[in-house]
Formats: sequence, structure tokens, C-alpha cells
Amino acid sequence: MDATELDNIEVELFVQALQRRHGYDFSEYAPASLKRRIQQLAEHMQCKTISGLIEQMMHQPQLLPRILDGLTVPASDMFRDPDMFRGLREQVMPLLASYPQINIWQAGCAHGQEVYSLAILLEEAGLYDRTQIFATDLSERALQQAEEGIYPSREAQQWSRNYQASGGTQSLADYYSARYNLLKLDKRLRRNVTFAQHNLVADSVFCEAHLILCRNVMIYFSNTLQDRVLSLFRDSLVRSGFLCLGLRESLDFASASTSFTPFDERLRIYRLNNHPERNLT
Repeated sequence: MDATELDNIEVELFVQALQRRHGYDFSEYAPASLKRRIQQLAEHMQCKTISGLIEQMMHQPQLLPRILDGLTVPASDMFRDPDMFRGLREQVMPLLASYPQINIWQAGCAHGQEVYSLAILLEEAGLYDRTQIFATDLSERALQQAEEGIYPSREAQQWSRNYQASGGTQSLADYYSARYNLLKLDKRLRRNVTFAQHNLVADSVFCEAHLILCRNVMIYFSNTLQDRVLSLFRDSLVRSGFLCLGLRESLDFASASTSFTPFDERLRIYRLNNHPERNLT
């Protein structure tokens, strides 16, 4: 048996052990990406083999948050992909404005940068006071950092460029305070945000949403799991609601794609088909 085959067996055992010990199912994540993450996690946790990582996971349950962080790799930026945020600002927000109450689900919110980007977008569109943002992630540690809204100040310059490119009408610095090489986003941006743990793989509909953003998450899922998650989003959206994916993601190979119509294919913004049995709220 060569080293590659042995690694594959260890990865399979790790996935099985994680599910049986802690209830988290990664069996339908893209195999190559998952294997690479597990190997990196073993290295970071100073395990010589994946088997050593399994032993730690089984007998030291306090390590679970660290393990989940390593497997989910929460990462994002403020106004990441500015053209997409400009599309939301110019094309989607005017349509959402027709609703008396707006629900937005940010699925896989990582450390919260895109959540606060959305809040700023809504504030500048005059919609935030009647909007509720539900920001969810698998990782409790990522959610804690997202709720704090504190980030390294070295990011500020790039984030400001992103903000301006997205059509920002003010200065991004108006929305945060900087101190000790850190920037803290203004607490007013959190006033209508609910942070909650949610597992896209296993959990059911989280809310009834007018807009769902799940960007750069499904690229790590198998085709079967992508289809399941897209069905979850379909069932969570109001009639004619919007779905926004990452620029490297697509509905092309999912059977659930028949439920959606491209709104702006280039920006990966889709709209739920106008099924008569679904009622707007």
C-alpha cells in the first residue's frame, strides 16, 4: 500500500470519527480540498499523521472548535468582489425597497466582513432600519469574532478601495474607529444583525429570506451536497427572492437550478422562479 492510499484511508476514518464523535458530517465535501485541509490541520496541531489527529479529536473534545475552524477555513474581506456589491447596490436594493420588512440570510458568514458590508450597503440605501440580517456559520469561534467586529487595521486600505469600487457614497472610515493596529466597526452596524450557528449540511430552513448570500462556500462541496444546499436556499426564499453566490460558483450542474433564473449571471446573482404557490411577505 503506497502513502497516498494510506492517507486516503486515514482521511476516511477521520471523517467517520468526526461524525460519530461530534455529529459533524463532512463526507460530501469535495474530496481533494477536504484532504488538503485535514493534512494541514494535522500539521498545525503537531500531529505526525492524520491518525494522531483522530486520537486528539476523539479524546480532547475541547479541541473541536479549533478543528472546525481548520476544516471550514473562514475567510473574507469587506466588499469582496466590489462589482458584485455594486450590483446589489444598483440592481437588487431598489427591488428590495418595495418590501415593508426585508430579511437577509448571510450563510457561511465567516468572520463577518461581508455581513458588515451588507449593513453599510443597506444603511446607504436607506433600508437598514427595516432589514433583519441573519448571519450564520458552522464555526462558533468565527461567529464570536464576527460579532465583535474587530479586525487588523492593515486591511483598512484594501477595504476602502473595495468600498469605493462598490459605489460607496461616503468614506469607509466613517463606519469604524481605529486604535492599537485594530479597527472596530461601529456598533450601529450590528443593530439589526443576528449571529447564529447553522450547519448547511444537516440543518433545515433557517428563515424566510428576500435575499440569501452564500459566497465561496459551496466550492468546497460535492455536487450532491451543492444540490442539497441549493434546495435549502430555494425553500428559504420568498417568491422572486434573490440568491447570490461566489464568482467561482455556479448553478450550472445542479438539478435545483431549474428553480432559479439568472438575474446577473456575471455577478452570480440569481432569482427564484415566481412559483404561484409561494407568497411574498
